[in-house]
Amino acid sequence: MRKLSDLLHAVNYKRIIGDDNREVNELVFDSRKANSNSMFFAIVGANHDGHDFISKVVKNGCTVVVVNKELELIEGLTQIVVEDTHKALSLIACNFFDNPSKKIRLIGVTGTNGKTTTATLLYKLFTDIGNQVGLISTVVNKIGEREILATHTTPNPIALNELLAEMVSKGCAYCFMEVSSHAIHQNRILGLQFFGGVFTNITHDHLDYHETFAEYIRVKKLFFDGLPENAFALSNQDDKNGSVMLQNTKASKHFFALKSMAEFKGKIIQNDFDGLLLSINNVEVLTQLIGEFNASNLLAVYAVARLSGIEELVALTSLSSLRSVEGRFQYLRSTSGITAVIDYAHTPDALENVLDTIQSLRKPQAKIISIVGCGGDRDRTKRPKMAKIAVSKSDHVILTSDNPRTEDPLSILDEMRAGLNDIEGVLALTIPDRKQAIQTAIVIAKPHDIILIAGKGHEKYQEINGVKYDFDDFNTANELFNQMKK
Repeated sequence: MRKLSDLLHAVNYKRIIGDDNREVNELVFDSRKANSNSMFFAIVGANHDGHDFISKVVKNGCTVVVVNKELELIEGLTQIVVEDTHKALSLIACNFFDNPSKKIRLIGVTGTNGKTTTATLLYKLFTDIGNQVGLISTVVNKIGEREILATHTTPNPIALNELLAEMVSKGCAYCFMEVSSHAIHQNRILGLQFFGGVFTNITHDHLDYHETFAEYIRVKKLFFDGLPENAFALSNQDDKNGSVMLQNTKASKHFFALKSMAEFKGKIIQNDFDGLLLSINNVEVLTQLIGEFNASNLLAVYAVARLSGIEELVALTSLSSLRSVEGRFQYLRSTSGITAVIDYAHTPDALENVLDTIQSLRKPQAKIISIVGCGGDRDRTKRPKMAKIAVSKSDHVILTSDNPRTEDPLSILDEMRAGLNDIEGVLALTIPDRKQAIQTAIVIAKPHDIILIAGKGHEKYQEINGVKYDFDDFNTANELFNQMKK
């Protein structure tokens, strides 16, 4: 049980109505979970207002609520009136779990592309050199070797602080965490103390939420603006907004780059399906990852290691043993010599990067067959752009469903095709069924051809009308390849 007075530390509340000497043993923002021992937060969301459920939580026995407007007096109910219940939730969650971020080296990774790969590779490198490490990512959350299902790129404040608290209790020295723009904007990370922050890149994405690219940049930048003086801020100098991100940070500023001058300078010497040969600060290292985007990710990982006090030789040696992250340029080959690349690329920039990488890897006679879709209920502006990129950088294109969610898959495909002229439209097949699209690509592929299956990466499902059906791009391609042997 936690005393109410302890939970309100650093919370800028307007007033407390009712008994201020209560104790709480649970924080909830879902009215269905509220009971006599919980503190309920009336969160105002896009579809629901938690204030509408106050009578329900009181009926369930809840005696403490956090609200952003005073309610009628309810006997036995303590109201904590605040300006913003989102902010209050984050700060109180930190206090409830005894501020775990202050007891671990928490390093946040933000950007449009590369967050999952960079955070996961950092987890692997720091684990390999003998640390107990935590990971909070889109794919999975980890406490040491224990895996916990991830439901969001950045969890809600209660789940987030609970994860960090368990990491501390299990002796984790570091936690590497993806920080999404949604989490920054919704104050999910408010109150956390970061040891460092990493910016990978920024391109057009999530404009369904942020509405403008300028707003998207502003929100990402807020993460670095909030870093303390004793933290480090590491940014990609090759991105035109790399310097912008660190303009107002109090943290020590550091940059990495492949194409620009930077403190952590990398150069690609060789890039093929056998791996990347890199020069990092004039020291050559052979890695098992592929592609320029991975060269940039590896450089960021090396920089974080060095900024965390890891010796250069130790960092480079561990870097050379890292393997690709699931669903991030993950590839397999058929017995006939066809290569399938599974990648999470779901933005125009990410798709262009992965296709440029494939272009640089293919043999002269090899064709590129791209399977591309766009998710439903998400940024619609990128749909025609992604179709255009796929057609311009591939020999054959199949437009298919990604996660249509509540939208009509055919309508999504129509919006993608709107980005193509008449000639390009003829070159692009439309096959809504994703498995059939993959099967078609394999049928038309010849030895040495490369099939890109883009958009879903690590995901093990396809979401249609609120139902998640089992579907795995890697396993589907592997099964179809095996059928070719028979």
